[in-house]
Amino acid sequence: MIVSRFAPSPNGPLHLGHALSAIVAHDAAEAEGGLALLRIEDVDAARARPDMAAEFRADLTWLGLQFGEVPAQSLRLDDYARAADRLKADGLLYPCRCSRTEQARDRPAAEERSAGGTAPARCRICKTGLSDAAEEPGTRPVAWRLDIIEAMRRTGPLRWTDMRAGPQNARPDLLGDIVLVPKHAAAAYHLAATLDDAADGVTLVTRGQDLFAATHVHRLLQALLGLPVPQWLHHPLVRDESGEKLAKSRLSASLASRRHAGEDGLELARALREGRLPSGLHLF
Repeated sequence: MIVSRFAPSPNGPLHLGHALSAIVAHDAAEAEGGLALLRIEDVDAARARPDMAAEFRADLTWLGLQFGEVPAQSLRLDDYARAADRLKADGLLYPCRCSRTEQARDRPAAEERSAGGTAPARCRICKTGLSDAAEEPGTRPVAWRLDIIEAMRRTGPLRWTDMRAGPQNARPDLLGDIVLVPKHAAAAYHLAATLDDAADGVTLVTRGQDLFAATHVHRLLQALLGLPVPQWLHHPLVRDESGEKLAKSRLSASLASRRHAGEDGLELARALREGRLPSGLHLF
């Protein structure tokens, strides 16, 4: 049975891009008699707005979509901590105190990554300047990065399958040594979403094409943590006339505003399924 999920972050209202993602997740499960789940990704407590979850549910009902619901990320913090502790104990996470400005100065590492994607891709400042002193009191906050090259060495070659693009050789090194535990949050997206999908029994991860590269890292984390491997379906994005994807940060028109204005949600959902978008928007 297919189990899919729609997992929005409650840091702002949903827009047409979210509507498309919800429809893809819902329809993929419904077509096979499966289950579509709603998960609220509120691990970033500083940005989460508690009122948004109710708005999301109202938007989905307006679109004619029915989802089962699983626990929000804020209820899973202990799970994230245990996974991070396991990776630390395995010697796969290292501490990083660098600011974004300091990371930008580490330009040679980024250049090495771009030349084929096989360089260690570390935050070299932290790897050479910090050790067991990372958690001493009175120092700058610490983030924890995954040692990608060492992790890949331990798992060996990995593959994953996208239902549109076909089988893929996992290349998590293309993203460098990503942060799995940020300085001021319990877990980064990569760690939290991977653990959540396993806990929720998700068999088909549906999300936008912009997250295709992230899946290389998620496949690696699944191997490191002994998690089941789903299939993926990365769908095209709704973009504006400039080619930019819709985003909360760019104040893209919300579903709630359309709903409150009296627009027909069922018709909007039909139009999105057929690739008919409002004037000025495109799907690619």
